[in-house]
Amino acid sequence: MRIMKKYAVILFLISLFTINLWPTIRGKIEGIVTDAEGNPLEKVQIRIVSIKSASNYFELKTNKAGKFIQIGMWPGYYQVTFKKQGYQTISKEVRVLIQESTKMEIKLENIEERMERIFSEADKLFMKGYKLYEQQKYEESASAYEEAIKLSSTQWGYFFNLGLAYKKLGKNDQAIDAFSKAVELNPESYSSTKELAEQLAKSGKFEEAKSCYLKAIELTQDDPNTFYNLGIVLTGLGENEDALKYFYKVIELKGDFAEVYYHMGTIYIGLNNIDDAVKNLEKFLELAPDHERAETAKQLIEYLKK
Repeated sequence: MRIMKKYAVILFLISLFTINLWPTIRGKIEGIVTDAEGNPLEKVQIRIVSIKSASNYFELKTNKAGKFIQIGMWPGYYQVTFKKQGYQTISKEVRVLIQESTKMEIKLENIEERMERIFSEADKLFMKGYKLYEQQKYEESASAYEEAIKLSSTQWGYFFNLGLAYKKLGKNDQAIDAFSKAVELNPESYSSTKELAEQLAKSGKFEEAKSCYLKAIELTQDDPNTFYNLGIVLTGLGENEDALKYFYKVIELKGDFAEVYYHMGTIYIGLNNIDDAVKNLEKFLELAPDHERAETAKQLIEYLKK
């Protein structure tokens, strides 16, 4: 009984430590919101939405000093929207890193009453589209985003989310147009640039996709998927040696990225480098023995070893 009590105390202490540690092992966003003259703005409504998962969001307000902070956030990209009566609503994309603080300094511009009503209605339509998207009602979601854009065509987030809805509907051309506009309005948006590159590649527009992926890599250097996709696009363009360069970057970032070894193996076959071809194909099979390309990889290895 004494042992059981001791064990229970240990478990309690571990759980208490974990609860206290939880916010510190994630990232946070903090900052200040002011008017055009630099005066702090209180009670600015802030909505922080994960780009990866729209169900992961936070809502908060600024304090009397115009400051705000949100802790306990998973690493990734977020859309952050700032809204206050009498001021123009704006949206920014930020990246949250683990155990780091993402700092923001926001200035809101005064707007006349008529424009405020327009922006408010557009924001309501945007949120309607957001909720419909979460319910997987992509057609209705796209319609709501389109109506929001008719009222306010300067919000990059409206176009980005419209692009995501079109993507789910398989409407590649419309998605390209929407993501292109999002990038035009917010050139520093990694998510918009990456999504545009993906849709261009799906449409066989490899040269344009290449440019977008190169821009995405300038914005973020540690996403293995972006380097991988760029490598695939370069392969499609016949630029195999350049593709290898980016595939090696994938391995540097994520050594167990199985598919990259398959593509490197096939490139080395084309370059008549049998040893590296076999080595990469064998690594692919080691990591993904049940992959749909596993049988092809086995046949290639068998042939190369003859």
